[in-house]
Amino acid sequence: AIAHKLNLPHNVAGASLMAMGSSMPELSIALITLVRAGGQYSDIGVGNIVGSAVFNILIITGASALIRPARVTRPVIIRDCLIYTISILLLLGVYVDGHVTLSETLIFLGLYAFYILILYYWNRFFPDGEDSLELLEQEIDEELDKAGWFNRLTAGVSRGIGFLTGDAGKSYVRAFVVSVALIAGLSWLLVENAVIFANAIGVPPLIIALTVLAGGSSVPDLIASALVSREGRGEMAVTNAVGSNIFDISIGLGLPWLLVLLAGRDAVPVGTAGLYVSTLILLGTVVVLFVFANTGKVLSRLEGGILVGLYIAYVLWAWLQGTA
Repeated sequence: AIAHKLNLPHNVAGASLMAMGSSMPELSIALITLVRAGGQYSDIGVGNIVGSAVFNILIITGASALIRPARVTRPVIIRDCLIYTISILLLLGVYVDGHVTLSETLIFLGLYAFYILILYYWNRFFPDGEDSLELLEQEIDEELDKAGWFNRLTAGVSRGIGFLTGDAGKSYVRAFVVSVALIAGLSWLLVENAVIFANAIGVPPLIIALTVLAGGSSVPDLIASALVSREGRGEMAVTNAVGSNIFDISIGLGLPWLLVLLAGRDAVPVGTAGLYVSTLILLGTVVVLFVFANTGKVLSRLEGGILVGLYIAYVLWAWLQGTA
């Protein structure tokens, strides 16, 4: 509703407002961990985003291909993988000195502004491209309408949220604000319980963030992608998984860092050995996805299975590192 009110192009709306909505848990967790206990657990926020990114690339795209081989549009894959690779390299860059400065946060935000600009003019050069997140949202809505089990499972929650938000078509500002508040509150509970759980089982909170929190916050995207993949639209799940990750790193980290720095901090400490290696692994997953997606312009079931297997190996490695 907000996108239509502002008359935004579909792909720009998908990469801004809709991406913000789907990535709000990651953004909220990143901000909460920066202010909780003076930023003592700030690596949880970064770890959650890095872990979610690994989950999206390996599990969401892999599972989508397992359900049905996904045809991909080469220019879109090249565009998104290139911007995404730059965002990962920027993240690796801030690990070098162990803290984030104001100028570095502006570079993160500027990268996403550049991505939005590319999307705005994209259809002038590639008019047949259909990579909009809005199209994905429409596909998901149609599939959820068919999925009676899903409607029955979420009926009570949907009615409760609907009561709080009201009619989104008539009062979109109220619906947006209430939704953000609910997500922020749940994110706070997630962070608190992640720290408690990590301390109880004797592993670093970062390991919980990279695996449990990351996977949990990405499950809705996995369900949505599985639904559209079943109908032969797996390419939408693949391209939007990458686009969502660009938002998570550029805005999901850049915006909380900016707010904390503007509030008076000189710099934000970030980066541990576990984060550095996981981010390098994330960079490797983008390369693997790019190679797979360009083999015949199809992400096959075999390649999807390899991606899922790589994620299982990553989780095992992370937990072994945490318990060593």
